[in-house]
Amino acid sequence: MDYLEIIKKIEPEMEKIVAFFEEYIKKYRTATASPALVEDIMVDCFGQRCPLKQLSAISCPEPRKIVIQPWDKTYLEPIEKALFSADLGMNPIVDKDLIRLSLPSLSEEHRNNLLQSLSQKAEESRVSIKQWREKAWKEIQDKTREGEIREDDKFRAKDKLQELVNEYNKKIEQIGERKKKEILE
Repeated sequence: MDYLEIIKKIEPEMEKIVAFFEEYIKKYRTATASPALVEDIMVDCFGQRCPLKQLSAISCPEPRKIVIQPWDKTYLEPIEKALFSADLGMNPIVDKDLIRLSLPSLSEEHRNNLLQSLSQKAEESRVSIKQWREKAWKEIQDKTREGEIREDDKFRAKDKLQELVNEYNKKIEQIGERKKKEILE
């Protein structure tokens, strides 16, 4: 077995970690409205629980407004209830056949909590990436002991693994910095 095959096996896992981190922090409420803030809220509708995005169109016509337009008017009341119980810090306003949400300004305390949570999530993602590196490194060392990978290839693999870890840690850092800017705006 070639050491590059082992490294290629963990790359999709690292990609998943970065994608999960990015998806997770999209739900952080910043000063700018985003459909991601509400789209996954579960709505009790006709005896079933569905995410809001399956019951309505969600848009942001202004930087601090979210507009929810249900596919069917009978969804209005269950959606409104779900938004109230989601405790978003904003009150849904029903306007004929749609619901409007206005984002209030973020308090300094809330900003600090978001920044702390962002930092914690980024660190958890880096730890997960490190765990995948350790798993690959162990497999490379085992294959070297078994004679399937040459000693000099083992050290090339170690360098290659570190390059990969650095690349994915940089992605996490860039995503985190973008979100940090949003929070501080």
